[in-house]
Amino acid sequence: MINDTIAAISTSLGEAAISVVRISGPQALQIAARVVRLPVNVTPRMAHLVPVLDAEGGTLDHGLLLCFKGPASYTGEDVIEFHGHGGVLVTQRVLDRWLACGARAADPGEFTQRAFLNGKMDLTQAEAVMDLIHAQSTLALRAANEQLGGAIGREAAAMQQEIIPVLAHIEAYIDFPEEDISPETGADLLRRIDAVLGRAEKLIATSEQGRILRHGARTVISGAPNVGKSSLLNVLLGFERAIVSPTAGTTRDTIEEIIQVHGIPLRLVDTAGLREAGDDIERVGIQRTERELERADLVIEVVDGSRSATTPRLALSPELARRRILILNKSDLGIHTDWSSEVGTIPLSCLTGDGVEPLRDAIRDVIATAGPLAADHPIAINARHKAAFERSAERLLAARVALEGNEAPEFIAFEIREALQALGDVIGQVDVERILDVIFSTFCIGK
Repeated sequence: MINDTIAAISTSLGEAAISVVRISGPQALQIAARVVRLPVNVTPRMAHLVPVLDAEGGTLDHGLLLCFKGPASYTGEDVIEFHGHGGVLVTQRVLDRWLACGARAADPGEFTQRAFLNGKMDLTQAEAVMDLIHAQSTLALRAANEQLGGAIGREAAAMQQEIIPVLAHIEAYIDFPEEDISPETGADLLRRIDAVLGRAEKLIATSEQGRILRHGARTVISGAPNVGKSSLLNVLLGFERAIVSPTAGTTRDTIEEIIQVHGIPLRLVDTAGLREAGDDIERVGIQRTERELERADLVIEVVDGSRSATTPRLALSPELARRRILILNKSDLGIHTDWSSEVGTIPLSCLTGDGVEPLRDAIRDVIATAGPLAADHPIAINARHKAAFERSAERLLAARVALEGNEAPEFIAFEIREALQALGDVIGQVDVERILDVIFSTFCIGK
């Protein structure tokens, strides 16, 4: 309940130099007075050195107490933070004292949920908090900061402001049914709808970018046995993650790791060599390789460039073939003349490291072409935003068709109201209850 005072450990579990125990709610200062020896005047936003006392008055810990008076706080409520020593046991004991003195244990994401409910941020900014925490690349970090700054929310709100006058015009014709919508007015309303449709389509187009930034581009390293797939994985990672052996079929299962290439997160997947399976275990590994290829955002096909091109190439769909990079491995042994006619190959030696930088550049270029990660377009919506913008675009398109067809204004107004509601879902203005629990349940405790 919003009237409860909640408490949680806001730093990660484990030993550290410091830990932070946070408390928020209407009784935060009163509960703090029962737990610590407060100075006579607690100055907001100033650190006070205080002891945390147990039930018998003994000292549990010494640390810094900070008070943030609402609404000028993260949650919009009174917030108390105790910064103490970062031991697991002592931090838990300090939290237990807050709870014993009247606070309730916070649910996952409840501090940020209260910030949203108290108008400190819109729903897209609340989601950006976890994007910021989970960011695994510089581009993902930049996109999360843009969203935390309200970029997506401002765009959705601006689209609402463009549509509201359209609805007002249509409803005016409902109030005065003897009036018909003039051709000039109808054309102006269509232009306004088209402008918002264009903005929605641009945002929807960034959903693939958002998926890659949040989860990484699924990059499958594939090819025949013994061409150096596992060696390439190790080179890209910078450490030996996969077993490298001249024995064919060493890699039986997929191996997955995350790296960053030019700010783009890659989910690297090393796979079993494609050939006729020698046993049931290898057959399962090859089947998994085939499944990974179907799910791939990018395929790095590895061949032994020092030998003739006798091994069949990967059979990929036309779309995925455009996102394939062909690596001529073992270039330190020389490149066979069979490969001279191949276009766009990258000679590479896992032994010497030659060719790794051109490969990194090629990865960046292919990913940027397949799903634009433009530096000047930081907005990258997630799946929830995409669904809401798509609903809005569908309803606006229906309103446009109805307006062109001179249908009843009541029907046009209904479609526009539905579009406004979908835009409201993006920033949390409408039907909030049905999506809050889903969003904030993914948060860590204490945030």
